[in-house]
Amino acid sequence: MTQTPMTQPPMTQPPADVARSFVASAQGYDALMGRYLPTLAPAFADAAGVTAGQRVLDVGCGPGGLTGELAARVGAASVAAIDPSEPFVRACRERHPGVDVRIGVAEDLPFDDARFDAALACLVVGFLSDAPAGIAEMTRVTRPGGEVAACFWDLAHMESLRLFWGGVADLADGPRGEVARLGSREGELAALLTHAGLRDVHEVTLQAEAEYADFADWWDPFTLGIGPAGVYCRSLDPAGRQALRDSCERRISPDGPFTLSARAWCAVGRRPS
Repeated sequence: MTQTPMTQPPMTQPPADVARSFVASAQGYDALMGRYLPTLAPAFADAAGVTAGQRVLDVGCGPGGLTGELAARVGAASVAAIDPSEPFVRACRERHPGVDVRIGVAEDLPFDDARFDAALACLVVGFLSDAPAGIAEMTRVTRPGGEVAACFWDLAHMESLRLFWGGVADLADGPRGEVARLGSREGELAALLTHAGLRDVHEVTLQAEAEYADFADWWDPFTLGIGPAGVYCRSLDPAGRQALRDSCERRISPDGPFTLSARAWCAVGRRPS
C-alpha cells in the first residue's frame, strides 16, 4: 500500500498534438491500446470494488473498453461515461446501448454531487490538462463512502511501448523513450488521490496482455497517429518511418502470432463519509 502526502498537486499539460491524437477512429484505438482492455478492465473493476447494485461513472471512457465491463456488472442503465473525443463517444454509444455517454472533460463533469457509488478513470490521468481538478471532480460526483479509482500504464513494464521507443532509440536522432506522464510511476496516483482528500488510499498493480497476429498487426496502429507514440511516428518522413519500422522489427522478430504483457499502476480511495 502506498500513501504519499503532497504539499502541491501534480499537474499535467499534454501537448496539443497529443491531445488531438485521441480525436481518432475507435477502430484505430482498439488496435493500439483497446486490445489490452479485455484483461485490464476486469482487473480494474475488481480493484475498485464494482459490483451489482451500484451506479458507476467511467471518466475518459474512450470507445468503451471499460464501459462494457462496468455495464456487464451493474447494468447499462446504471453506468455513465464521458470522453472529450467525439468519435470515441459515438463508438461507445453504439457499442453500449442504454449507457449515458456524454462528451466532456474530467475537469468539469456534468453530473450532480454524490450521484455515483464509484468513479473510475482508466489510462486517463496522464493526459488530463489538470489532473488534480479531474480527481476533485470525480470525488465530488461520488457519494460519501464511495470509491474513486484511477489506473495508468507502468511504462517500465509495458512491453509494446518499450519495444516501440526502443526502436526509436536505436536510431541516432530519435528520442530516448516515452515521456513519463503523471501516474506512470509508483506512488503518483496514490498521492493524487490522497491530495484530493480521499481516505484509505491504496495502490496495487494490474496485469494485462494483448495478442498480435504478426509484426504488421503490432506496427500498423502506430502509423495512425494515436497517442504520443503515434504522434511521433506520424511526424517522421516516409524514409524515417521505414527506418523505425525496420528497427522495431529487428527487436521483435516474431515467428507468427505473439503476446505482449503490460502492467498498470492502480490507486483506489474512499470519499469520506
